[in-house]
Amino acid sequence: MAITLRIDIDDPDVDMDDAQRLLYRGEPFTGEVTEHLQGKLVSLDVYRDGIQDGLSREWYKDGTPRSEGTVRDGLPRGEFREWHANGVLASRKVFDNDGLTLREEDQWDETGRPTRSWRLDEQA
Repeated sequence: MAITLRIDIDDPDVDMDDAQRLLYRGEPFTGEVTEHLQGKLVSLDVYRDGIQDGLSREWYKDGTPRSEGTVRDGLPRGEFREWHANGVLASRKVFDNDGLTLREEDQWDETGRPTRSWRLDEQA
């Protein structure tokens, strides 16, 4: 069974190169990258060869989910969700496999009332 490396984004050995790849001790990093705020885990991202590639998650300091989605080769793919601090779903976005085209977007206020719903018009 392979061991997944995990580093903290604030580690002094973490840097970015000119190509915006995440480096750890001077080498493109493969593994999980965490961020903590006042001792609480607030983000966890997966990287491959210095490029974000995998599940991306964020939490509020109290542990409530803040956002979640998948990134491939540094671009969003599929469904991304964000939540308000009270745990109510705030937005849902769906991206194409190219990672550049937004296909759908829905937003809700803190009470769960829909405030926006948009779909890419295929006929346009």
